[in-house]
Amino acid sequence: MASQETDLGDLPLFAATKKVYPQSVSGPYRRAKWIILALCLGVYYLLPFLRWDRGPNLPDQAVLLDLANARFYFFFIEIWPQEVYYFTGLLIIAAFVLFMMNAVAGRVWCGYLCPQTVWTDLFLVVERFFEGDRRERIKLDEGPWTANKVWRKSAKHFVWLMIAWWTGGAWVLYFADAPTLVRDLATLQAPFTAYAFIAILTFTTYALAGIMREQVCNYMCPWPRIQAALTDDDALNVTYRYDRGDPRVSLRQAERLRAQGEPAGDCIDCRQCVAVCPTGIDIRDGAQLDCIQCGLCIDACDNVMEKISRPKGLIAYDTDDNVKRRIAGEKPIYNPLRLRTMIYAALILVVGGAMVYQLATRRTVEMSVLHDRAPLFVLLSDGSIRNAYTIRILNKRPDERPVALTVHGLPGLRLEAVGVTATADLRPIVSVPPDTSREVRVLVTLPAGSHPEKTQTITFTASDLFAGETVTATDHFIAP
Repeated sequence: MASQETDLGDLPLFAATKKVYPQSVSGPYRRAKWIILALCLGVYYLLPFLRWDRGPNLPDQAVLLDLANARFYFFFIEIWPQEVYYFTGLLIIAAFVLFMMNAVAGRVWCGYLCPQTVWTDLFLVVERFFEGDRRERIKLDEGPWTANKVWRKSAKHFVWLMIAWWTGGAWVLYFADAPTLVRDLATLQAPFTAYAFIAILTFTTYALAGIMREQVCNYMCPWPRIQAALTDDDALNVTYRYDRGDPRVSLRQAERLRAQGEPAGDCIDCRQCVAVCPTGIDIRDGAQLDCIQCGLCIDACDNVMEKISRPKGLIAYDTDDNVKRRIAGEKPIYNPLRLRTMIYAALILVVGGAMVYQLATRRTVEMSVLHDRAPLFVLLSDGSIRNAYTIRILNKRPDERPVALTVHGLPGLRLEAVGVTATADLRPIVSVPPDTSREVRVLVTLPAGSHPEKTQTITFTASDLFAGETVTATDHFIAP
């Protein structure tokens, strides 16, 4: 027993890293990944420079997170700090979209849209350009350090650092006017925080996409573990169809066995599916946590099947249940529209619809009312009753707005705003500066001879005289 404990204690606590050399491949899934990569990187790098005219006194950058003024601009949408629920709604929608993608096609997000995958693909393009494809890279790494190896490695890492640097630079452009910040960065006049964040993001992009690569997906990212708990038997995954592929034999053996009427699988054990895999797994071993469902092994296998005149689809998006059905002589079943996916779709529509409705009906003027606590009311010498309130009016527009205040809820109520001149119809007109709020102290008086209840709900109304918007707020009028 003691010797067994000693042996167990000598085992390593982690597996040594084995470098993966993904081979290039062509096919529909690889082309889809190129298109998605170009779109994602194009949007990320170029979007800060896109302009959007919002009128005077407002920034013209289409997408801008203006921390200094606590605003977020997205084309025609302007989000204030009080409207943080929009971000909550977007996060909820993003989560449900991710869940639905998983329910339909497994880790398709990881294989095509995840930033780690996109930037790793870009870094691999640079690596292949300087060091060659899989065999050349393996040979270069195993060979001695020559002048050829030094310049190729140095050039690769230099370009990686430039991509990582521009990735960090593009990120900070979302927080300030992009052309201005680029000029300030070039002339060393930008804030220190800009340089600090660029340095941090340069390091993390270089390390994650260039050095760590598949280790981020295998060990650091929590989504594979979450996805494994969320998936079901109907979710499509990249699947080796062993009903077709086994028994695995060489091409010549397969031809001889088929000629003799004996079974032979379509898999010729060429290992091309392993060579192109960005995480270095063998999909023929079944579903694995390391598989990001990118489909590159499908392209590689289809290319081989085409060369040996066998049907494509030995590896495909499928389910293990369908493989078993085909073995049993049953028809495979594909059911993307099922209760799980319909619930996710319904939740996305509900949350998205609520956000669209809120955006469509949002107002650019808001009001809040706070009753004075001491005293709660004042009984005037003529028998009238007065309550005091503090009204805060928020103006979300870039221009000054005149707002008329009124109150109703009890007969004969009269409203006065301290320091504000009333119009002929006794409505105080409060001028609210652009893109800010203004506090006004108001006095509400109930004439003598009234017999109100001790507490009565009253309604304040603020009417924008230019835009025609009207907002209301309720509070209580307190009597003796």
